[in-house]
Amino acid sequence: MTLTQRLLPTVNVLARVSALFSLSIIVPIVVAWFNQDAGLWPFIHALAGLLVVSIGTIALTHRYKREMRSRDGFVLVVGVWSLLPAVAAVPLLLFNPATSFTDAYFETMSALTTTGATVFTGLDHLPASINLWRHLLNWLGGMGIIVLAVAILPLLGVGGMQLFKAETPGPIKDAKLTPRIHETARNLWLIYAGLTLLCALLLKYVGNMSWLDAVCHAFAALCLGGFSTHDASVGYFNSPLIEGILIVFMLLAATNFATHYFALSGRKLSVYLKDSEFKAMLLLVTGSTLTLAGYLYWQQTYPEYLTALRHVAFNLVSLATDCGFASVDFGAWPIFVPLVMLFLSCITACAGSTGGGIKMIRTIIQVREVGRQMVTLLHPQGVHPLRVNGQVIPNSVLFSVMGFVFIYFASIVGLTFILLLSGLDFLTSFSAVIACINNAGPGLGEVGPASNFGGLNDFQTWVCSFTMLLGRLEVFSVLILFTRTFWKN
Repeated sequence: MTLTQRLLPTVNVLARVSALFSLSIIVPIVVAWFNQDAGLWPFIHALAGLLVVSIGTIALTHRYKREMRSRDGFVLVVGVWSLLPAVAAVPLLLFNPATSFTDAYFETMSALTTTGATVFTGLDHLPASINLWRHLLNWLGGMGIIVLAVAILPLLGVGGMQLFKAETPGPIKDAKLTPRIHETARNLWLIYAGLTLLCALLLKYVGNMSWLDAVCHAFAALCLGGFSTHDASVGYFNSPLIEGILIVFMLLAATNFATHYFALSGRKLSVYLKDSEFKAMLLLVTGSTLTLAGYLYWQQTYPEYLTALRHVAFNLVSLATDCGFASVDFGAWPIFVPLVMLFLSCITACAGSTGGGIKMIRTIIQVREVGRQMVTLLHPQGVHPLRVNGQVIPNSVLFSVMGFVFIYFASIVGLTFILLLSGLDFLTSFSAVIACINNAGPGLGEVGPASNFGGLNDFQTWVCSFTMLLGRLEVFSVLILFTRTFWKN
């Protein structure tokens, strides 16, 4: 079988996913028509063009259609997350031809990978349809477009489990909530959509936001995407109530959605108390918030502890869960605090959540393995199984976790050096890589919360775009395509 014959079935499925994705442009078209804003015709032209190209590709490759195999899933997932940002960038380019393709691609890659980093300014003055499009991309990327396709289009003829395992983050991907994979994906999306609706209603009627702001910020909170309709992000509202609502939903979004499913289906909140990952996340976030607020008060950054607690609580939860909202310029705080927050973005979010980074479950496994090794040194003849949530973790999972953590940090080092070679200073380079690979949003230095990624040159912007893709697909799903073994028959 030639390489072309192996890839054309994937191209066929990719074209069908692209056609499905193009239909989401109908939403901003309706908003643009209702508001009579400048985004109407760019979206109409984009929809028409994308459907023609997608349907044409489907027709040309139809005879190659077949069931997806395991390795096809990786090609398709990387293809989707590489191609769809280009597809999503078309309306932005048609709306403002002065925007470069590099910047438009970065913006939509950031949206779909739920990173929340932006190159745009003047967000307050963008048409409602353009702002909604950015946030809709955020929301669709949150649970994963592939998972959505598996949930509502089982007739695609795509091997659901292969795609689900390639797309879903976390070290343990074989557990299913229901016997059928498309039912599993559908249940996750129903929970995701329900929490989004609840968040939007609270922001509208309790936080007194406009409908546009409420819907957009609900999208960004549940997908942990961090986009905002204002240049000042959540700081625009200067509302402790809004910040409190968003904190709750950011933490819910950073929790394993399987935990939500079991809690809702069994109507037992005790499910959360039995989840080691959820408890560790809350303990880490709470302890870090109280400690860092005390540090800022001691450093006289804020005159009152409660003021420091308010700002640290929101911005720490936002960065630690890899959301990316900001209420103040935390880059101006003593450098110890934002660096700790960046570190937390690496480990806080749970597996099976919409967050990025190493994930809390991997951190727990690594920490407990260190403890087990110490016990083994004292009692070398004993049997010391590694347990999480009462279950013994097999060595295969442990080795997988250790391999992921190594390649994760190796990627950070390598990409940081690439940005340093391009002329960026160390703080900007390092924090930009951390923010992008964790899909966390703002970094420090030139890419801090008071500015954005718009100051980077084209090469630096493409490096950050690749880093976001690498982080969203958890490194291995991308790097496996560059191995000789993958392409052998």
